[in-house]
Amino acid sequence: MTNSADSSRRRVLLIEDEYFIAEDMARAFAAAGAEVVGPAATVDSAMRLVGESGRLDGAVLDINLRGEMAYLIADALRERGVPFVFATGYDAATIPVRFAGIVRCEKPVPAKQVVMTLFGPG
Repeated sequence: MTNSADSSRRRVLLIEDEYFIAEDMARAFAAAGAEVVGPAATVDSAMRLVGESGRLDGAVLDINLRGEMAYLIADALRERGVPFVFATGYDAATIPVRFAGIVRCEKPVPAKQVVMTLFGPG
């Protein structure tokens, strides 16, 4: 996660396929002053955003996007050096070992908690 407590001017990629969860998180990040990129609801659309978005200061990644696992996106984020958190209902045992150090926010999780987890207290 980013050590800075200030999330203003930060660009966060939101990858979530549940409309109401995505909207709630987008509002929470916007309220914290961050620019929201997305949301993306599929692996394909998320991969496009990862490739085309320029600077990303963080990302929130749901693991299951419409039945497709999103680990390819996590690999791409890691390759780019983008810090991210998983926001998921999956337990830690289902996440590949290569992501053992990634924070998992278990759904249902308050959107403000996800903001704090990714960027620290505001």
